[in-house]
Amino acid sequence: MPVTTSPLVGLLALQGASELHGQVLQGLGVATLEVRTEADLDQVDALVIPGGESTSISKLLEANGLFDPIAARLAEGMPALGTCAGMILLARQVLDGRPDQRSFGRIDLAVRRNGFGRQIDSFETDLVVEGLDRPVHAVFIRAPVVDQAGPDVEVLARIDGVPVCCRQGPVLVTSFHPELSGDTGLHELFLTSFDADASHRAG
Repeated sequence: MPVTTSPLVGLLALQGASELHGQVLQGLGVATLEVRTEADLDQVDALVIPGGESTSISKLLEANGLFDPIAARLAEGMPALGTCAGMILLARQVLDGRPDQRSFGRIDLAVRRNGFGRQIDSFETDLVVEGLDRPVHAVFIRAPVVDQAGPDVEVLARIDGVPVCCRQGPVLVTSFHPELSGDTGLHELFLTSFDADASHRAG
């Protein structure tokens, strides 16, 4: 397959709100592809891991033979955006996860699932995010909490001192759901985290 100068962003489409991320990215002029198989993964330059239920997504990754291929691509430097459950899956450590739950360990965070509370404790707020010239409207639903961030992690936004948006290299994660707010700022920030010309294609 020929190399293209435009990135193709994969949307992990096993469970969660991947379609909404796709709508935001397509509105920004970016091509997307739903990723359900290793063959899909081979075609994309970056990956969005959406919100949902982190243990369910983890099990589906294993069942579909995707966990290890994604881990390998991430280790090679593939950019990734993880929101809510996606943050949990990309973190180094899940402090209250199931004993058999795996995470990719691509950002040096220790997180707790549902740290901001259960569904009834969901809330919305405006955040100042480093790297953006305007506040971002953030929707928190059963959001994870960062207990610890490593020295190489950039904390881009906090609530009451708690990190809710972090970046390490080409990996950007949020505790909240940027795809639900109608605000494209976080997706724009994600797109700036990698060179559109450095696309990856198999074959």
